[in-house]
Amino acid sequence: MSQENVELVRAFYAAYNRGDLDAVMNDLHPDFTLDWSRGMGPQRGVYGTDRVRQFFDDFAEIFEQRVVPDEFINVGEHVVVPQTGYVRGRDGIEVTARITLLWTIHNGSVMRICLYQDTREALEAVGLSEQDAHADP
Repeated sequence: MSQENVELVRAFYAAYNRGDLDAVMNDLHPDFTLDWSRGMGPQRGVYGTDRVRQFFDDFAEIFEQRVVPDEFINVGEHVVVPQTGYVRGRDGIEVTARITLLWTIHNGSVMRICLYQDTREALEAVGLSEQDAHADP
């Protein structure tokens, strides 16, 4: 099931990067939670399905963004994704941001996305070290 989880997350990134928020929202569980409490900036907080679309819309109004996943780390019902965001604001200022998202998938639906500032923290949240995550099977 974990490879299917990776493909679900990969499809989410593709939809997000092409601006297809309907496709992004399609695979979210009705009880979905976006935990952005470790974020920096005005959107810091925790969002349920009732507010997550507005979260994405608000961000898109202010910034142009492209997100590039660096890798997809399978951890059972979780997928850890270190990523690089390329963001340009209204005034043309460009920023590159590196974060890691921890995805929780259950029965083909995204239950939770949790932001971490570094990959080590996200891996520790699912009981792995960076060495464990990159060890050859």
